[in-house]
Amino acid sequence: MSDNWRRSSAVDRSFAGTAAVEALNDDKVDAVWIISAPDATAVQSLLKNPNVRPMSFPIAEAFTIIFSDLVRLVLPRAVIDIDRNIPANDVPLIGTTAKVLVRGDLHPEIVQLLLQTMVEVHGGRGIFQRSGEFPHSTDTEYPVAPAAIDFYKNGPSFMQRHVPLWLSVHAQRAIAVLVAAIALGLPTARLLPLAYNWITRRRLFYWYAQLKALEASFDGPMNKHLSEKQAEIERIEEAVSHIRFPLTFSDQLYNLRSHIEIVRRKIASHANTPGQMAAE
Repeated sequence: MSDNWRRSSAVDRSFAGTAAVEALNDDKVDAVWIISAPDATAVQSLLKNPNVRPMSFPIAEAFTIIFSDLVRLVLPRAVIDIDRNIPANDVPLIGTTAKVLVRGDLHPEIVQLLLQTMVEVHGGRGIFQRSGEFPHSTDTEYPVAPAAIDFYKNGPSFMQRHVPLWLSVHAQRAIAVLVAAIALGLPTARLLPLAYNWITRRRLFYWYAQLKALEASFDGPMNKHLSEKQAEIERIEEAVSHIRFPLTFSDQLYNLRSHIEIVRRKIASHANTPGQMAAE
């Protein structure tokens, strides 16, 4: 009764790593449950210990159905030591898949760097997995980060493969700014010619308005203000002659000059009438 009590107390104690191996070797515990890679030091020392054997789980498949986080594994015969035939038979085991959880606001570059490291460390052939099987993107409990999904789908980006990390971050920021500038610049570039044409037409319309106002003044008496009207038409013509317009507005510019000439002739015709000469 006393021995059983001591053994139960030993089982209730917590051991980890090499401490668990020493406890098993010293007969302090009857069994050790280790969640670790097969090539871990503690696991290798136990598998090669002739006084210890891996515990077989014949109903491992049932465990995986009842507990979705568990997976059935098989430790192949002689995979630990082919000369000593360790283990002597295929051993069905149960295990669990390790998960790497990150905060939702972690930078995507760091997420992809973590995945690259995991691929380098765990992507090769192992006792329990084929080459390239781990890491993988299936998880029924936690959502997979978008950066991780992109990595699993397309692999490392061009920047990550060929550019140092510190330069890659700045380059991606520069690309993002350039894309935003192009997205904003293209509509603006299409509006610039329209704005320029509107400004040019407005300059033409201004002098047309001046010319129209001068022509409208002919309805009143002209004998007292004929010299002012002549000076005004000269001013308008002088101003228009110094304006530089693009070739696409040449026809409108010549039309304006033609109208200026028409108004000048009207002024000259009023100046040459006998009534106007007598009044002057």
